[in-house]
Amino acid sequence: MPARKLSHVDPRGRVRMVDVGDKAETDREAVASAEIRVSKAALVAVRRGAVKKGDPLQIARIAGIMAAKKASDLIPLCHPLGLSFVDVDIKPRPWGYELRSMVRTKGPTGVEMEALTAVTVAALTIYDMLKAVDRGMTISKVRVLEKRGGRSGHYKRAE
Repeated sequence: MPARKLSHVDPRGRVRMVDVGDKAETDREAVASAEIRVSKAALVAVRRGAVKKGDPLQIARIAGIMAAKKASDLIPLCHPLGLSFVDVDIKPRPWGYELRSMVRTKGPTGVEMEALTAVTVAALTIYDMLKAVDRGMTISKVRVLEKRGGRSGHYKRAE
């Protein structure tokens, strides 16, 4: 399989922002996920509402939504996009929490970076909220699960 050309590198090897000005605007959607593993004590504190800073899961949802809207401020070559929808869902698991984001837009480029940013910042927010109880938390498995729209079509992660 031949190596694909990197779109963010010009023929002289210089980094550049891709010009998406001539690309058609299409409906685009991306779903990303992440995990945060926390201690039993941290899980109990969340379930009992005993976290002094407030409800970590609701604050993390808001942080993830805000982060998706700011992805282009954080990632140097990411295009600013008008997002039509952002959702961050956090599900309790025996080992911690599974986070999932869905981001949509109608535009010339995809929203994978926005979806990844949403789950990552949501996980970081949970860490921040619970670090007084558990400094050994682990954030992992940050990944794109699915994307739709655009020239490259539909992608669904095989697991």
